[in-house]
Amino acid sequence: MDEVEKQAASSGEAAPPHESKDNRDEKKSDDKSEGKDKPEDKKDEKHSKLPLIIGSIVVVIAIIVGVIYWLATRNEQSTDDAYTDGRAISIASNVSGYATSLYVTDNSYVTAGQLLLVIDPRETEAEQAQDEANIQLAQSQLNSAIVNLQVQQVQAPAQLEQAQAQLAQAQANEFVAHRNYLRQLDVDQRATASSDVDQAAAQLRSTQASVKSAQAQVATASLIGQAITTAQETIKQRQAQLAQAQANLAQAKVKLSYSYIRAPQDGSITMRNVELGTYVQTGQQVFYIVSPKIWVVANFKETQLNRMRVGDKVKMSVDAYPHLHLTGHVDSIQQGSGAQFSAFPAENATGNFVKIVRRVPVKILIDGGIPANQGLPLGISVVPTVTLK
Repeated sequence: MDEVEKQAASSGEAAPPHESKDNRDEKKSDDKSEGKDKPEDKKDEKHSKLPLIIGSIVVVIAIIVGVIYWLATRNEQSTDDAYTDGRAISIASNVSGYATSLYVTDNSYVTAGQLLLVIDPRETEAEQAQDEANIQLAQSQLNSAIVNLQVQQVQAPAQLEQAQAQLAQAQANEFVAHRNYLRQLDVDQRATASSDVDQAAAQLRSTQASVKSAQAQVATASLIGQAITTAQETIKQRQAQLAQAQANLAQAKVKLSYSYIRAPQDGSITMRNVELGTYVQTGQQVFYIVSPKIWVVANFKETQLNRMRVGDKVKMSVDAYPHLHLTGHVDSIQQGSGAQFSAFPAENATGNFVKIVRRVPVKILIDGGIPANQGLPLGISVVPTVTLK
């Protein structure tokens, strides 16, 4: 009897009759193996819970980060549909001719009043010289008219007095001739000759004619006011001719100035379309001047404009220059979406309607962040972030 049977016998329990010794040994070994597997099961159970714990921690961290990000950005609106903008002034010629001098090149910086281009000025210079000569001629004619008026103011009254004196003398001669003629008629025909009577009659008719001539001269000399007025009108005519000549000279000077194209303001030359010796037509665009003052036009969605106001602070990053961090403020908000001012605005009252979120241009002025020796080209991408109040 083995040890198991002895234990069973001592305990008063009989071993199962059908269970052999080998079966009992096998059951015993199984019990031992089950006892060894229990710690490993606990370890596997701990490993199965670890991903859940890590996942829960990650979710909690993500929620915390999301809340912090929301709190930090809930008063900010940003868009990547934003670009730099500015004034590009088109410079065109107002005269035709060959480009005789060119003082700028591509992308060169110019200042207000700087000479940029000269178009052959010889023709306009000749016109200016001719107008200057016409002014001198008109001035000389005006001076003569002024002198003539002065002469008329003195000469006309004197001529009237002279004509009146001649009339008085002619009338006296007529009186004498008439008396002499009457005496010849009263004398006895035997005491005088017929020739004497005829001579007295002829003398009378001559003096009568002299009286009429003197009367006519008096009538002519009496037009003193008209003579002076005529002289004054001549002065006005000469003054008008002088003014016209001066206007022509001023026009010639303006036309001559068109031959010398100068910069209207500071800026950079771009899109140059002229070379030395090029024949330039009137109205032809020769280049652009880009103003150094740059701003940003940001096209925000209409849903982003609820709390946006003029004066809100803006931070901007530039795609072309990642090291730049610009600051600015909202200058104005366009009163209409970009679609409203397009060449062919949408007609929403026809056909099927699909709602599309519109974008509204917002002008942002740059307050700082641009280095003194660096500018921003027009049309480059900017990402502005507006801090709402």
